[in-house]
Amino acid sequence: MEARKQQIIEAFQFRHACKEFDSSKKISDADFQFILETGRLSPSSFGFEPWKFVVVQNPAIREKLLPVTWGASKQLPTSSHFVIILSRTKADMVADSDYIQNMLTNVKQFPEEIRAHFTSIYHKFLEVDFDLLDNERVMFEWAARQTYIALGNMMTAAAQIGIDSCPIEGFDKAKAEQVLREEGILQGNFGISCMAAFGYRVSEPRPKTRQSLEQVVQWVN
Repeated sequence: MEARKQQIIEAFQFRHACKEFDSSKKISDADFQFILETGRLSPSSFGFEPWKFVVVQNPAIREKLLPVTWGASKQLPTSSHFVIILSRTKADMVADSDYIQNMLTNVKQFPEEIRAHFTSIYHKFLEVDFDLLDNERVMFEWAARQTYIALGNMMTAAAQIGIDSCPIEGFDKAKAEQVLREEGILQGNFGISCMAAFGYRVSEPRPKTRQSLEQVVQWVN
């Protein structure tokens, strides 16, 4: 047990926001499928999985994204794998949408009476508990928060097998989405939540800096 805990901590120490990758080194198909699987298996609010993982390997599309993705100026050209994580919009995330009802019926396979009860609880959560329904962008951002759980899990899983990564928010959302629409990639009720690059570092990072545990943890006994 102690050895396993040490391996996990070492993976967190290894992981950093890699700014540039060794473009000559490629992640194997098996390793990247493993990383994607940790994203797929990630938890989400109500278990509704409001994400889609778009793996952009096409050099021409990466080139088109470059002018509107300032936070990935080095990662887009050099990363082995570049992932754009999409989040579903309000149209898919309201309680009576086709998407949510499909999740309840065909994915979770709830019987009709449980499905109706779950739908009611979820609607109350959106309307009252979190007060999300009146603002489409707030609704999108709530769904996007779920995608960050998957993002974190994928980066941690990558680090545990010696693969580097970098989460990316440095992009013009509207313009990047336009590029994806023009390429026929962004369809339906989706928007870009965040991006992530994966590969192998070209240089060692500076030492990790963090606040102390005492500064970020409050115990209430």
